[in-house]
Amino acid sequence: MMDIRKITIVSLAVICSFSLAAQAKWSLSRCIDYAVQNNIQVKQKQLEKENSEIRLHTARMSRLPDLNGSAGQDFYFGRSPSRTGVYEDQSQSSTSFRISSSVPVFTGFKIQSEIGSARFDLKAAVEELNKVKEDISLNVTSYYLQILFNKEILRIAQNQLELSRLQLKRTEKMVEQGRSPEASLYESRALVAEDEMNVTQSENNLLLSLVDLSQLLNLEKVEGFDVEEPDMQSVTLQQTAALVSPTDAFKFSVENRPGIKSALYSLESSRYGLKHARSGYFPTLSFGASYGTSYYHAYKGNTENLAFGEQMRNNGSETLGFTLSVPIFNRFATRNQVKQARLQVGLQELALDNVRQQLYKEIEQAYYTAVAAHKKFISSGKSVDAARISFEYEQKKYDAGKSTVFEYSDAKNKYEKSLSEQTQALYDFLFRSKVLDFYNGKPLAF
Repeated sequence: MMDIRKITIVSLAVICSFSLAAQAKWSLSRCIDYAVQNNIQVKQKQLEKENSEIRLHTARMSRLPDLNGSAGQDFYFGRSPSRTGVYEDQSQSSTSFRISSSVPVFTGFKIQSEIGSARFDLKAAVEELNKVKEDISLNVTSYYLQILFNKEILRIAQNQLELSRLQLKRTEKMVEQGRSPEASLYESRALVAEDEMNVTQSENNLLLSLVDLSQLLNLEKVEGFDVEEPDMQSVTLQQTAALVSPTDAFKFSVENRPGIKSALYSLESSRYGLKHARSGYFPTLSFGASYGTSYYHAYKGNTENLAFGEQMRNNGSETLGFTLSVPIFNRFATRNQVKQARLQVGLQELALDNVRQQLYKEIEQAYYTAVAAHKKFISSGKSVDAARISFEYEQKKYDAGKSTVFEYSDAKNKYEKSLSEQTQALYDFLFRSKVLDFYNGKPLAF
């Protein structure tokens, strides 16, 4: 019995530990790490990188000699060549074997350009993988902050609902005491119902934002998933103090961001592609060697059929030779390939300029949006204070029977709106400032 109890207690402890682990809230760093490891786009880019590695390996191995083997079986009827080359009326068969090898000596620098292009393609693929990871990190941060924003909006809605319920109780007492008309009671109940609907809508928005983040993380289900809530006051102060100028962020990003590096490596690859196209103008030289032997068998006539092994030894032949190929005219194919490669270089140069310009626009937009959001957050604090004082004053007037429910509701809605606008400005500032931090090489974490 004691063993069974011990097993039961241990089992319950394990189940409880798993349950608590499942309910543990996710930090921003954990969300980013999990998304990077499990996102499908990241896995696709990883496969593309591996494909580039294979292409580079193939280009490097093209310098080595090849080795090929072949075998043939032929049957001849009627007049056919004998082993001596004389045509005779006979039926015979021949079996041949050959092994050959060739190695490129000079290919007009084609192999070197292929290796250079493949090497920079691999570097570009690595940076594309890093860029996808960065994009996912930014998306996770955006969704994470959206959850925090929706939680704050839900708290505001719940507080407003609590105020409306307290006001409903006051109204009920005032109606019972004859200090307020019965219509005020119905109006207060309608206000409570409206606030309950706002709470329900806020809960739905919060749930949908959790679903969005869980899907981005590629989680199987959203049940039990939640995120940590940092100390937003300290985070806001930290982000305000760490706000960097767009020039500094761009200077760092243009040297370190994967998007810029990928475009730069693609440009270098296209330049090697131009060299590869120009190699078509050069002659090529290769060296080859081969060994072959054969067996002949006559089915009729006076020809003596020697043994298989003896023929294989006696009929062997070896060849060594160089092959020179000189391009003379190939219908302007090489010339057009060179033109296309030169155009590709121009396109990659424009693509690099475009990526740089786009990066600066994103950084500049993030900076000025962050500054504007911070100013709005500061000014919204004054608006919140004014709306709160107005609401408290209107609430006292209503409790004293000197104001209507409509006036009370209007002051309450203005107060709630000012709180929502302040929260919106805060999280907009936090996201934009985090983007600037990211472009300046700082980690996305609270």
